[in-house]
Amino acid sequence: MTKRITVTDTILRDAHQSLLATRLRTEDMLPICPKLDQVGYWSLEVWGGATFDACIRFLKEDPWERLRQLREALPNTRLQMLLRGQNLLGYRHYSDDVVRAFVAKAAENGIDVFRIFDAMNDVRNLKTAIEAVKTAGKHAQGTIAYTTSPVHTVKAFVEQAKAMAAMGVESIAIKDMAGLLTPYATAELVSALKAELTLPVFVHSHDTAGLASMCQLKAIEAGADHIDTAIGAMAWGTSHAGTESMVAALKGTPYDTGLDLELIQEISMYFHEVRKKYHQFESEFTGVDTRVQVNQVPGGMMSNLANQLKEQGALNRIQEVFEEIPRVRADLGYPPLVTPTSQIVGTQAVFNVLAEERYKTITNEVKLYLQGRYGQAPGPINETLRRSAIGNEEVIDVRPADLLKPEMDKLRSDVGSLAQSEEDVLTYAMFPDIGRKFLEERAAGSLKPEALLPPPGAAGKPVAQEGVPTEFIIDVHGESYRVDITGVSVKGDGKRHFYLSLDGMPEEAVFEPLNSFTGSSGNQRKQASQPGHVTTSMPGNVVEVLVAVGDTVKAGQAVLVSEAMKMESEIQAAIAGTVKAVHVAKGDRVNPGEILIEIE
Repeated sequence: MTKRITVTDTILRDAHQSLLATRLRTEDMLPICPKLDQVGYWSLEVWGGATFDACIRFLKEDPWERLRQLREALPNTRLQMLLRGQNLLGYRHYSDDVVRAFVAKAAENGIDVFRIFDAMNDVRNLKTAIEAVKTAGKHAQGTIAYTTSPVHTVKAFVEQAKAMAAMGVESIAIKDMAGLLTPYATAELVSALKAELTLPVFVHSHDTAGLASMCQLKAIEAGADHIDTAIGAMAWGTSHAGTESMVAALKGTPYDTGLDLELIQEISMYFHEVRKKYHQFESEFTGVDTRVQVNQVPGGMMSNLANQLKEQGALNRIQEVFEEIPRVRADLGYPPLVTPTSQIVGTQAVFNVLAEERYKTITNEVKLYLQGRYGQAPGPINETLRRSAIGNEEVIDVRPADLLKPEMDKLRSDVGSLAQSEEDVLTYAMFPDIGRKFLEERAAGSLKPEALLPPPGAAGKPVAQEGVPTEFIIDVHGESYRVDITGVSVKGDGKRHFYLSLDGMPEEAVFEPLNSFTGSSGNQRKQASQPGHVTTSMPGNVVEVLVAVGDTVKAGQAVLVSEAMKMESEIQAAIAGTVKAVHVAKGDRVNPGEILIEIE
């Protein structure tokens, strides 16, 4: 029996998200689009939460405009996006009117296929998004966030697929975001799905453990209809099986994709050159690593954790964090490690390790999770932890969005005249702080992308001197100096190379390591030494100051909210007393050990 296998290529979204921190710019996508459009892909994945975030935070591009440009440049190919169900592209649940508005605008601007998933695999959180996609006349794909645990069985995944089918999805995707699938487990799951459902089955697997191509082949033999791949120049490791490799493997078989191998190879050479431009975003944590089969940490999460620990001078403790992640995950009822639960679990694991005491600090997102605000946990939750986190607060068992009031009118009011369109309102809704900053910079005509550095060993200044520098105030013997550092350091020959600007002209400076040092935020905060000195165990940014000078506080009362690794946590007073001094304000950068508030 001949069964042509269809292909989605992730080169314009997940591939560069997995390998290059989602930094691929639209200007490097558009020139190759005419050839991508000729290949005959079932779809091209072009959009997702990290895409949106990176566009407005780093690249200073309007993600909606990127979508419109890609739609025009790819007239013959379906465009696909990853949608986090009721979370859309963010880290919280949105009200139903926001979900409907977002899906309608995404469809209007060019999205044809919506791959809809929920981090908890709670199908209640998919309902509104599926309905909205169907209303827009587009393809709604129900997604299984694949993971392994005592509660994640083939039977459970099949029941989830049946529930999504009942909601009207047109296909089922197995989303193996961490590379946990093994070849025979894939065959078993696909066989079970095909036995119970008539819908097409799509297989999306990262190659983190080096197994993706084997998993896809076994999936095809078991009846899968479709595979996700990545152009070879950005394939393998934490990305996906290479498109060329899978096309070649299936050529001349009953499963032949029918795609032009030579054309794809030509496209791959284009991206091979483009990738060099983004070398500063390459990470040592994006190669094949079978440890994922034990700790279940996705590649993108690995690099995020590594950066956070490096910032604190604690990179040597990353293995402890990897060991702690499965324990936190078990306490939370085995959620799949996919956005946002990967951040929720990973950040809490870091806190547990660095504080030398498990759950000494519990992030706000973990508290919301334990209260049921993200949905139904897959397995039983550690009740001792739950009570420690939320006290006597009620645990909800309804669909979380049922408790949310409509938000669109308030969002329009909050963003005001900065929004020139409904799309701008939705950009603000997804990422309020960086969204507002993006819209303000656009209005002021000051949008500038981050700098790109020349390849290691190359002479010259940063490729994008117009990039936004990082500003430091350095105090030396009572004199303050403003120093701009453009880009990130280039590693090599044991030295650290930076591009410094003291007078507006970037110059390269080379630092040779002499002694260990501790970075300072330049604010000259003193180090905590008394029980009444409130400090933090994690570097981050102040989200909210909850007390003022003169306030009376109790021991354990929250006095600050800080954000680290995109997760918020409350910082409590260690003693009861009166607030003597507050040394921080909203938006300030804070480091471990600094006195933030004084209580006596």
